[in-house]
Amino acid sequence: MKTHFKLYFYFILSCILFSSCKNKSENKDIKKKPNFLFVLVDDQSPYDLQVYDSKSILETPNISKLAKEGMVFESARHMGSWSGAVCTPSRHMIMTGRTLWHLPSRGNFVNPDEPVGLEKQSMGAVFNKAGYNTMRTCKKGNSYPAANEQFTVVNDATKRGGTEETGSAWHSKQVLTYLNERESKADENPFLIYFGFSHPHDTRDGTPELLAKYGATNHTDTLSLPPANEKQPPLQENYLEAHPFFHGHPKLRDEERVSGVWKNRDEQTVRNELGREYACSENIDIQLGKVLKKLEAMGELENTYIIYTSDHGMSIGRHGLMGKQNLYEHTWRVPFIINGPGIEAGKRVEGNIYLLDILPTLVDLAGIEMPNTIEGTSFKPIIDGEKDKIRDVMYGVYSGGTKPGMRTVKKGDWKLIKYDMMDGAVRETQLFNLAENPNEFLKEHHKGDELQTNLADNPKYSDKLAEMESLLMAEMEAHDDPYKLWNQLK
Repeated sequence: MKTHFKLYFYFILSCILFSSCKNKSENKDIKKKPNFLFVLVDDQSPYDLQVYDSKSILETPNISKLAKEGMVFESARHMGSWSGAVCTPSRHMIMTGRTLWHLPSRGNFVNPDEPVGLEKQSMGAVFNKAGYNTMRTCKKGNSYPAANEQFTVVNDATKRGGTEETGSAWHSKQVLTYLNERESKADENPFLIYFGFSHPHDTRDGTPELLAKYGATNHTDTLSLPPANEKQPPLQENYLEAHPFFHGHPKLRDEERVSGVWKNRDEQTVRNELGREYACSENIDIQLGKVLKKLEAMGELENTYIIYTSDHGMSIGRHGLMGKQNLYEHTWRVPFIINGPGIEAGKRVEGNIYLLDILPTLVDLAGIEMPNTIEGTSFKPIIDGEKDKIRDVMYGVYSGGTKPGMRTVKKGDWKLIKYDMMDGAVRETQLFNLAENPNEFLKEHHKGDELQTNLADNPKYSDKLAEMESLLMAEMEAHDDPYKLWNQLK
């Protein structure tokens, strides 16, 4: 009897030990899942950064280090907007992985086939279900509130001031507090942190120290110009005092009511505003550095994918424009850097990705189930070195003003932009060879070189124009664009 009892005892003990080992093994597997730090800034042209423009005087050592030790995408873009608040559809696309015309109805945009319960398939919800801890901090408004609420921890507020409490430092404090709590609890679950900033969107009230560094002032007097200062950033190569034709959005806030700028496009105003932009962007870099340092101290950095991007680009004087309601490269493109486990250091790729490709890529990297609502494409094959780009053609929209608005298509070196606005009063076509004219110079830039201007009216390129017109029409149809341009109605 005693022998049977001993055998039974040892059997039970071995089961307990086996179960314990199994649980530890499972926990270890969970621990091996990658973490994600998704960094999203508000209104930043890639050309502000030295990563994309070596002549830029903006100093962002942490962002530059991420690029040097990670992968830089040359062609990352937001698909566009049906609203003057371009960030609204952009952030919907980021959160859901869906294309522009398939997003939930918002404001004047109505989707007759709006998906029900889409927020339950958005970024926070998807990672929650997969066993991740999720946290977000970002600006309030002009986003996707129902999806934002899916994160387990949410600390959102709009912070565009020049102090620790009113500026970008507030957002980094939320992330650092979250990481400190995680550390104190010895939490081993993988995490997804949505680390959003309210800057460098206007009002660009930088810290006094950084404003002084870039020779800028928080100008508030509408009757005078800000003082000139040799420390201010130089004008961009494609700066103009005015855009050659109306942008098609009457009383557009970004072009008429940005504090410190208003309708002014003179050199003093633009250089001062660039200085304010740079002051805010460098502060973002400083705050990002604090979080990266904390992750390294926690031993989490090596297992964390870091994605740095913006919701869209920005003009600030380029082509005589101030806002994000256009489809030039400085605004249609976004900065995009990814750094993390197994990513080849210092590699630059074409990419041809949209912001809506972020969610499927994160899901792919995490090895979790892909929601069937996603329409974007994972660019993990690019990260793994299997491809240089995931699509050949890029399509873009601005339809936030008068309709149909602006459309663009890019394939290879060639890019077409069409304008159909103000009830037909503004109908323009632009054709650029970006290899020869990356700044999209117009005749008003007076460059003299045949290829460094708009080629739409040049008969030498009539075949290429026809090809791009046809390609644009195909992309509009493929993406369920509800509009047609004036020369597509035949």
